[in-house]
Amino acid sequence: MPLHEAIRLALAQIRVQKLKSFFTLVGVMIGVMFLIAVVSIVEGMGRYMEDDFAGRLLGANTFTLRRFPWFGNNTTRQEWEEWQRRPRVYAADVGFLTPTLPPGTRWAVESQNNAMASSAYARPRQVEAHAVDGDYFTIKKYDLTAGRAISPQEYQLGTPVVVIGDEVAKFFFPNLSPVGRDLRIAGIPYQVIGVIAHQGSLFGQSLDGLAIAPFNSPLHRLTNPRGDIDGLLVQSSTSMMMNDVMEMVRESLRAHRHLRPGVPDNFVMETSQSALAFFERIKSTMTIIGAALPGISLIVGGMVIMNIMLVSVAERTHEIGIRKSLGARRKDILRQFLAEAATLSTLGAIIGIALGILAAKLIALKTPLPAAVAPWSLVVATLLGTVVGIVSGVVPARRASRLDPIEALRHET
Repeated sequence: MPLHEAIRLALAQIRVQKLKSFFTLVGVMIGVMFLIAVVSIVEGMGRYMEDDFAGRLLGANTFTLRRFPWFGNNTTRQEWEEWQRRPRVYAADVGFLTPTLPPGTRWAVESQNNAMASSAYARPRQVEAHAVDGDYFTIKKYDLTAGRAISPQEYQLGTPVVVIGDEVAKFFFPNLSPVGRDLRIAGIPYQVIGVIAHQGSLFGQSLDGLAIAPFNSPLHRLTNPRGDIDGLLVQSSTSMMMNDVMEMVRESLRAHRHLRPGVPDNFVMETSQSALAFFERIKSTMTIIGAALPGISLIVGGMVIMNIMLVSVAERTHEIGIRKSLGARRKDILRQFLAEAATLSTLGAIIGIALGILAAKLIALKTPLPAAVAPWSLVVATLLGTVVGIVSGVVPARRASRLDPIEALRHET
């Protein structure tokens, strides 16, 4: 019997026994649905972290010099105590390092903390306060919808001016242009000179609730009372230059701090790759767990298919006897039942794929979790459904093919 004929007979059998076919589909359908949904969410989170998290928070071709890592570390108590003994990064370090940077390299200083802000038009509310210097707006690629960025003279003099996020502008200056008006941060008035374009959110956390002022302004005493900085951002002119710039900064700072050869660095330089390394480990774990749970459902679905097919063999014993008496060979009967089981499970996989994509889209729409359907997962899910059907149909198909035609014909007489 040709394969296409076996599939046609399988589809005809599905149409005749709709309820039984539905229950046969359910196990594979649910397993594939969860597989597609989980893989889509993990894939979406991966792209989200690489494109949005790393690009928007850390910057392209950028590394940040810090006292200790900010992202992605399961630290031990011993490591944490060692970090606390490290010297802080101060403006003096910045003044020493920036002249050694190669031409075309940008740098910026950042110190940040949460602070209470207020205006004459709204009640007090917490904002994310940033005291910055250098090429901060260029490195972060902030576009302004109103006003301007902080000028070099304002950075140098520590002028109390502030550039605010879209969310801050809408809350503290409802239906008003905030440019030229005062925003009080910790009781000190800052003149709003610009508004940053809408940034959106990362994992449900808004990126628009920020207020940025010059590092030498009073805001720095609020963000870092000890006078240190949270980080020195360094952006190389090209991605190929980045490692060279990092090594240059490392050697200069080690010499400045009198670290002997063999002594570990008492600072860290964080890149998007180092920040994403931790997420890659989480992603691998999530993928394994996410594939294991649907795998259990697929095993259960395979058992359901096998049992229903065994029942089908028992119910169709007379039919099998007639087909054998008319010349059907053992391999024809075997192929028919294998094709029926594979067709059922493949249909279940296709329906499961559609439901999985729908579930992933709904999760992305209703929650902060992103979703991106991976094309490879669709192929794997379809093949997996077919394999489950074939494996589950082997025992019933062999039983059907081994039936004695004479005994089969007597079954209903």
